[in-house]
Amino acid sequence: MAATRLVSTIVVCLLLLFSSNAAKREPCKQMVLYFHDILYNGKNAKNATSAIVAAPAWAANKTTLAGQHHFGNIVVFDDPITLDHNLHSEPVGRAQGVYIYDRKDYFTAWLGFSFFFNSTNWHRGTLTFAGADPVNKTRDISVIGGTGDFFMARGIATLMADAIEGETYFRAYVDIKLYEC
Repeated sequence: MAATRLVSTIVVCLLLLFSSNAAKREPCKQMVLYFHDILYNGKNAKNATSAIVAAPAWAANKTTLAGQHHFGNIVVFDDPITLDHNLHSEPVGRAQGVYIYDRKDYFTAWLGFSFFFNSTNWHRGTLTFAGADPVNKTRDISVIGGTGDFFMARGIATLMADAIEGETYFRAYVDIKLYEC
């Protein structure tokens, strides 16, 4: 009986120890990057880095976003990634993926994309992100994997719209914290 109680006490103590350490985990890698999205508007094909590839039947215009909350628009993008906020800075890679405006009554989207790093001076490989984007001031999405220098990485990316110019340009500040490197 005393041995069972001792084993139970040790197990509970170990569980408490591991759960408190998990809450205090520090990231094994942290990066701040910017990506720049220029939506095709029918006149800027040379500079556009994203385009509406599907729109609801009532919108049917793939050069402007549909309705008040853009519901039903699917946008693909191939945006430059920079180390600072300047669109004309040397890119360290590309952000490539899709965002889907998925609610009629609220401005929100779902994101699925990868950062493809192409800089030998910085990093090589990819980071893959997925998650809901409630289009708040800041929002967290999951880092669900990676390749190369980021093989099987896991973590959180906090996104914030850093600059917005109408519906054709936005710059996103991305604070990436990896907990599995």
